[in-house]
Amino acid sequence: MNKGIIGGCATLLCFTVFAQEVSRRRDVDFASLKASCREVEAVKGEEPSLVPAGDWKLVWNDEFNGTELDKSKWIFRTNFYGRVMKGYTDKGAELDGKGHLRLKLVLEDGTIKASQLQTGTNYHDAPRNLEPNPWGQAPIWGVGEQPKPTFMHRYGYWEIRCRFQKLPGWWSAFWIQSPSIGMAPNARYAGVEVDVMENFHRDGRTTSGSIYGGYGKGYRNGDDRIDYKVDPDRWHRFGLLWTPTNYVYYCDGRETARSSKMVSQVEQFLIVSCEVKGYREGKMDKCGEEIRKAAIRPDGTIIDDAFEVDYVRVFDTGFGCMKEVK
Repeated sequence: MNKGIIGGCATLLCFTVFAQEVSRRRDVDFASLKASCREVEAVKGEEPSLVPAGDWKLVWNDEFNGTELDKSKWIFRTNFYGRVMKGYTDKGAELDGKGHLRLKLVLEDGTIKASQLQTGTNYHDAPRNLEPNPWGQAPIWGVGEQPKPTFMHRYGYWEIRCRFQKLPGWWSAFWIQSPSIGMAPNARYAGVEVDVMENFHRDGRTTSGSIYGGYGKGYRNGDDRIDYKVDPDRWHRFGLLWTPTNYVYYCDGRETARSSKMVSQVEQFLIVSCEVKGYREGKMDKCGEEIRKAAIRPDGTIIDDAFEVDYVRVFDTGFGCMKEVK
């Protein structure tokens, strides 16, 4: 049992920052892995995808063209397990006009913040409901109204093309989560957090793997949590093949890990996120000193650093996938 772990990965965002969790991951020599995916033109005129074997059909994507984020596709995460998270902001996501999303650092209220984008919401993150119940009695339902998801899906191939941020003191991730993780005895039907990519360090070290059972004492690791290194200055494609029986992880067309230990059987939503270190400590009210020293100039302005995303795509190949939420 990981007693030092008090919350979810990339939910938020994986507590591989804790020494106990680090010791439970395996190191993989990325250079020794063989390519096993093929290149396909998923969207005409855009960068190709690298997909595993199968007859894939694109069911959801964002190429981040234009100059404004498509808010019909994305919801900003602002809460952290029933409370407002002071480290999150809805001002840190911008399009550069060249087909890229930039999740950047924002200096706001005297501290540094970052953005988390998602296509659904976690049950635990909804604000507390203090209204009378439908019969006019005292409140009995502890969770307030949640935003309607823009996209949820089950199984398929989930892919991102991205480039890491440069400064220390914050991290980025691409992951999927269920609204009800940890809320049922069988994690397969409560949902599983699957971290396709997390980048905590500036040396190119990348983490992936799954966790389940919620973010309290029931927290468990899958057997697929790994670390490997890639060139931190280049664009990379990270993918997850999710079938009814397996998770298979890929980076740049190479299989990095797989697991059949605890595979979700319910539809889940995707998240592209950044988080500044420090807010999960103490009163959860300010960023850590590492990022403050690295990002704030002597004149009080903030350095322009960003996690860049070229595209996010979800493919279906007939595993009985649920379709987009209408």
